[in-house]
Amino acid sequence: MKSVRTRLVFSLAALMMCASTAFAGQQHLVTPAQLATTVADSVAGQDASRAAIHEALARPEVEAVASSLGLDLARAGAAVDTMSGTQLEKTADAAQQVNEQLVGGASTVVISTTTIIIILLLVIILIIALK
Repeated sequence: MKSVRTRLVFSLAALMMCASTAFAGQQHLVTPAQLATTVADSVAGQDASRAAIHEALARPEVEAVASSLGLDLARAGAAVDTMSGTQLEKTADAAQQVNEQLVGGASTVVISTTTIIIILLLVIILIIALK
């Protein structure tokens, strides 16, 4: 009985070693180049989102609304650099709407632009407060 158990253990160990060396040469599902490209695209997207937010915060209209509310834009700008994920996406969407509506001095959407600016600033202030 002891010899059967010993043979079984050695044969299973040999099979496990053969299996691991046979599968070791297989190629990964995702190549390192594809992985690097995906990471670079993600970082570029986040950088573009942050740039849109910084552009919105640099507008004179936003500065006027922020100063009337007593908000510090330098602190909000610093908070933008720490944002990521859905917070960054939502804030970037709001900032892009502000940037699109304020291009060319559009004055017919003053109320909605002001609302978007206030929402953008409140989101950034909330993020700062929660961290």
